[in-house]
Amino acid sequence: MAHVLELVEARLRSALGEPDARAAVTFLGTDRIEVLRFPVPDGDGGPLVRYATLGMSAAPMTDPSAVLADPERGPRAELVLTVRAGEADTDKVLRPLAVLAASPQVEGVVVAPGASLDLGEPLWPGAPFTSVLVAEAGGLVEDLELDAPLEPVRFLPLLPMTPNEAAWKRVHGAAALQERWLAHGTDLRDPRRVSVPLTE
Repeated sequence: MAHVLELVEARLRSALGEPDARAAVTFLGTDRIEVLRFPVPDGDGGPLVRYATLGMSAAPMTDPSAVLADPERGPRAELVLTVRAGEADTDKVLRPLAVLAASPQVEGVVVAPGASLDLGEPLWPGAPFTSVLVAEAGGLVEDLELDAPLEPVRFLPLLPMTPNEAAWKRVHGAAALQERWLAHGTDLRDPRRVSVPLTE
């Protein structure tokens, strides 16, 4: 599905500008996943950096309970992570992001808003986050419509979670955690932030 990835990259460039770096990761038995780095020098509150996967949308995600995988029908997505630039070694997130993007191929999962994706290790060296919450698409990069019967490619933002937040989310749900972040004015792009208060 090379033409799909060409369209996806064009949509990313039109929405986020020109990438200043890219890395490719290939896992055994999977297609190549690239991660593109987009600098945002004049972001809200200072410079930002956005990382976007390229390759996850080459094939549709299929329900792991399905007997046969449909090669055309099924949701397609790429992942986008935004953090403040220069405050942590966030460029080391490239491989973990590729791991998450490969999870539909490797584990047969369908990545959708409200889901948690757990790496089991820090997103980058010294990061207080080992998992991410998948947020709703459409805010940063618009869905990419494809010719029928292919479903649109959705660009899903990732919100880093501390282990405590991830555990709390499993009990109370994604919406409750997002409401708590909002109530406390949590800067979800801060690569060094602490967990939001979860007890009061």
